[in-house]
Amino acid sequence: MAAVREVLRRPLGHFTERSLAGLALVLGAGVGFGVLLVLVRSQWAPLYDVDHGVAAWLNAQISPHGPLVTVLNAITDLGGRSVILWLVSVAVVGLLIRRQGRLAVYLLVTGAGALILDPTLKALVDRLRPEVEVRIGSYAGESFPSGHALGAMVAYGALLLVFLPAMSRRWRKPAIVLTATVVALIGFSRVALGVHFVSDVLGAWLLGAAWLGVTAYAFRLWRLERGRPAVPLKEGLEPEAARDVAPAPDEDRLLPHPRAGVAELIIGWVLVLGVLYGFGMFVSYHADGTFFATLDTAVPNWFDAQRTPAGDEVSHWWSKAGDTHAILLVSLIFCPLVLAVWRRWRPVLFVALTMFGELSLFLASSGTVDRPRPPIENLDGPMPTSSFPSGHIAATLCLWLAIAIIVFPRTDRWWRWVFVGLAVVMPVGVAISRMYRGMHHPTDFMGAILLTACWVGLLYWVIRPNADLAEGNRPTIESEDVHTLDDELVKAGRAD
Repeated sequence: MAAVREVLRRPLGHFTERSLAGLALVLGAGVGFGVLLVLVRSQWAPLYDVDHGVAAWLNAQISPHGPLVTVLNAITDLGGRSVILWLVSVAVVGLLIRRQGRLAVYLLVTGAGALILDPTLKALVDRLRPEVEVRIGSYAGESFPSGHALGAMVAYGALLLVFLPAMSRRWRKPAIVLTATVVALIGFSRVALGVHFVSDVLGAWLLGAAWLGVTAYAFRLWRLERGRPAVPLKEGLEPEAARDVAPAPDEDRLLPHPRAGVAELIIGWVLVLGVLYGFGMFVSYHADGTFFATLDTAVPNWFDAQRTPAGDEVSHWWSKAGDTHAILLVSLIFCPLVLAVWRRWRPVLFVALTMFGELSLFLASSGTVDRPRPPIENLDGPMPTSSFPSGHIAATLCLWLAIAIIVFPRTDRWWRWVFVGLAVVMPVGVAISRMYRGMHHPTDFMGAILLTACWVGLLYWVIRPNADLAEGNRPTIESEDVHTLDDELVKAGRAD
């Protein structure tokens, strides 16, 4: 018993020594926020003058410059609730897959605290937003504290503490600087867009720092209770989990010959564009009297005759499955899961290049062919791009085919066939919806198939997304064990 007490006493002493300065900073942030809260609530005149003066001056400087406003809106979106929730959710799921439940709980508790503190304090203070001459930012609700600034401070700070051990020591300081820069830019963007006062952002930073500090020290005490030594925060929350929180620790080289691969992809992209251009020009302007012309006339007219209010509604939502937002959302969910489960960057690169190539080939071929939409009512109205090829269909085809190519050989579970089915059903559904809505000819669908087959085939040949399986690295999900992954992932999930 005495030996156990001595084992606990030593790390507790180290924890106390290392924590005094940190606790002082946390208390200082909390006190600073309290003082600022009182000043804002009492509408202290000097602070009031500074806040309104800075808001008016920044609005006059920034509002005339449209490109600058666009950049600031892009920066401020990094602190938006949708981005923050996506980052934290993906990180939590990845940590749970890697058997790092304590770190996942830390992220959940820390994030939930910020979600509770923001609306609670806004309702308590009930401060109005700035009134600027030219409104350039959108907002809702009360002003103090800034939810974007608070969420960015807490979320990016917590993610940094969790994943810091996965970085080599030479990259840790740049990562800290980068995180601080992103948080600072998000806070500045809120003031520059005229949706928050300076004190709103400062209050959010102080509150976020205090809450982040409290949760970090609570986690360190949790470590002590488990018999693990206290470590400085510059080492991250759980240094022992460095391998498990690293995105792809089992992959030494991304591509064996990257320069040759880049050259092959560039040449292949040009050739695929040539094929699309040739086919697109033929079916658009030189196919009179052929089967393609008959098909492009008969099918749109048939769909036009079948339209009903219910069909219009269903086709609208099914068509949405192929738009940019849906495709991006699925990609942003799938790629982190690939890293978490299979610990390989190459499949992620395969998906990323698939979607980038699809978008660039679609834009290039659409601009050069410049085909008009079918001569029936276009239910989606005027579009910025031409008809050939269908971007919705091509994006859906490329995404779900790439996902099926990655998932199918990595497991022998029955549900791998679900992804094969999705690679067929999703594009067909989107294609029918787009043609029903009068947005594409059947040969536009053929053009999307041609784009997908050529580009995905080229990428599969160059990238080899499943090369690790042929090399003996098989972190597959096997049917013999329905509760765990394979032996490799189970071993990786055990605590060191």
